[in-house]
Amino acid sequence: MTSVSPDARRIWRAARAPLFIAVVLVLGAVVLTLARDTGTHGALDPGSADPGGSRALAKLLEGQGVRIVTTHTVDDTREALGANAEATLLVTDPSLVEPALLARLRGSAADAVFVGAGQDVLDLLLPGVVVKGQEDPSVRSPDCTIAVAVAAGDAVLGGLEYEAHGRGRPCYGGSLLQLTGSTTLLGDGTPLTNERLGDQGDAALSMRLLGRHATLVWYLPSPGDPAAGVTQRPLLDLLPRSWLFGAIQLGVAAVFLALWRARRVGPVVAEPLPVVVRSAETTEGRARLYRRSGSAAHAAGLLRQATIDRLLPELGLGAGAEPAAVLSAISARTGRDAAPLLYGPAPEDDASLVRLADELDRLEREVRGS
Repeated sequence: MTSVSPDARRIWRAARAPLFIAVVLVLGAVVLTLARDTGTHGALDPGSADPGGSRALAKLLEGQGVRIVTTHTVDDTREALGANAEATLLVTDPSLVEPALLARLRGSAADAVFVGAGQDVLDLLLPGVVVKGQEDPSVRSPDCTIAVAVAAGDAVLGGLEYEAHGRGRPCYGGSLLQLTGSTTLLGDGTPLTNERLGDQGDAALSMRLLGRHATLVWYLPSPGDPAAGVTQRPLLDLLPRSWLFGAIQLGVAAVFLALWRARRVGPVVAEPLPVVVRSAETTEGRARLYRRSGSAAHAAGLLRQATIDRLLPELGLGAGAEPAAVLSAISARTGRDAAPLLYGPAPEDDASLVRLADELDRLEREVRGS
């Protein structure tokens, strides 16, 4: 059987389905990633109006007479605390600051609130406090005697859960822990965000935690602050978790796509040779191959050549007859011009190929019947 080399058109036809699926998967992952990143852009930033920002809380505090000083470096934070004898310190990401520096900053503030402090920070900053678990944000009751929590009532909290073994008082299942020395740990920044501030008692809880003094130093640690004393973190640690989620989705989708497109080849079966195959089976097999590869032009060439080979004996011509002689003999026999039919352009699709086959059959009948 004559092999057909795949051209660009056939390659495109074979590849467009998996390519389209891959594009859809990539676009879906990008949309999901962007949707998830919306909540982390400007996270807990008092100037950000995004769902994960804290502009709404900042406006409420300013409306109550609290002056907010936003800082991004250790030096600016130390300077802001030194200029205000009575101030509350809020640290939105303690993991970006050396614990010893956090301890000094805490000693310079009247009150300190740390959001999402991990165990590595607690071991040096607050020995004896441990992270006992992590939960998604949900509505929780205070279940404690801390005044700010009792006044706020039920609130939406989550994230890390802390335990101090008698050194502090846990609230909301451990998502809020208040230690002696006016230090408060929050499992995450959920109650401080624009998205959650209006839920339950989050606004009351946040304003009571951060509005006890006339000045609030809102410290947003920067990964590039050399004074923070933290060694550079790996790139994967700095990427948002949503990007990791998107990469996992793409990996799973790629595996399923590979399984879907993979050929299911069974074991090799020994068969005695020679094998007798009926001509009808070989014809149908070739037809299926031509149809699967979209090779209408190649199939049309075979049909035309087969018609010419059958007509040559009828026309009294030899096997090596030139096209001009074939066309002249057909014209003399039937009176029609068969050049477009036998030597014209190849059909572009299956429907044109079927019409060509019908016309070739009609031409052969006319030659034989004349």
